[in-house]
Amino acid sequence: MSRGKSFVTGFFVASTVSAAAALILTPASGRDLRGKVKDQGLEWKKVAEDIIQDALKLKDQIAKTSKEGVALINELTEEMKISVEEWKNAVEPHQDNIFEYLEQIESSIKDLEDKIQKQKSEDES
Repeated sequence: MSRGKSFVTGFFVASTVSAAAALILTPASGRDLRGKVKDQGLEWKKVAEDIIQDALKLKDQIAKTSKEGVALINELTEEMKISVEEWKNAVEPHQDNIFEYLEQIESSIKDLEDKIQKQKSEDES
């Protein structure tokens, strides 16, 4: 944020200095010079007002977007909680069966290992 303020401040300072230099170095009558200074001042006032309005619009848009983002994240979090809860409810009744299948698989692997070891022993003898 301070970088943006520095830029705007630098912009105004540079513009003011260049406008003053142009007015001072340009040959003109006092009446013309006063008219140019007045016109330049009105123009810079309008530019400053436009920048302020744009900054306020940007601030409002950022606030709105932030609120929408928070609402979206909260909604997504709630949906994820519901999905996890539904998954738990779907898996829980089958948990015992899964453990039984895993024990059967483990037993089958052990039997195969024993058969392989026995076959190996017989082949070596």
